[in-house]
Amino acid sequence: MARSSRRSRRRSGNSAGLIVGAIALGLVSVAIIGAFGWLKYRASSTVAVDKASLCPVTGATSETAILLDVTDPISDTTALDLKNQFQQIVARVPVGGAIDIYSLTEKEGEPERTFHACNPGSGELADEWTSNPRLIQDRWEKGFQKPLEDIAGRLASGKAGDASPIMAGIQRINLEVFSSLPAGTPKALFVASDMIEHTPAFSNYRDGVAYSKFQKSEARDKFRTSLDGVSVKILAFQRPNLKFSAEELAEFWREWITNNNGYFDGFIRLEGKR
Repeated sequence: MARSSRRSRRRSGNSAGLIVGAIALGLVSVAIIGAFGWLKYRASSTVAVDKASLCPVTGATSETAILLDVTDPISDTTALDLKNQFQQIVARVPVGGAIDIYSLTEKEGEPERTFHACNPGSGELADEWTSNPRLIQDRWEKGFQKPLEDIAGRLASGKAGDASPIMAGIQRINLEVFSSLPAGTPKALFVASDMIEHTPAFSNYRDGVAYSKFQKSEARDKFRTSLDGVSVKILAFQRPNLKFSAEELAEFWREWITNNNGYFDGFIRLEGKR
């Protein structure tokens, strides 16, 4: 009986070992499957981007547009202040957010688009498990950071012009960039200019800054545009010998923006004067 009991205990011990081993193997398998599933989920949750624009194929998550008015030269001091402001604007564009940069020209409604891309995120934000941080950093530098740095370096290269159709430029940007965006997409417009509208339809030089006079002009209907949901901030160059104050000019543009259903986000007078 004793010998039989020992054999029984030995078989029982072997069975227990097999059970523990099977459980351990099962747990390891579950862990491997779980880790694979987690990596697959992380990879699938990464949104693909368009190779040309670096924008998510599902669409940009926000839109920032900048209108640069260099139809007249600006001082070196103003250019430096503008460059600093420009870099701050770019730095605030979120990953997946688009930025479009236009240069104002003398031709009404024909600003030149000089840049369009989305912020793809730098290599620092890349997931080492599911992507290649070095390739992402290279893509960010070549397709986003470097072109914007080049634009920032040319901000003082304006030439004197005969017209400054700021309203028409804003109208064109609104139609090309903002109007087609899905509802709820954050939209911001920055206008870097002396903000002196000068066209045959209306000119601050000729007609002043009384908004009541503008409302009676041809420009009111010609340049009206629906800025619904668009936040507009002005970075103003200061010009000498004007017949109106910077405060009066700011009020004129506040009225124009709000009368076109936009949100007036401020009028910043850049340093320097020319």
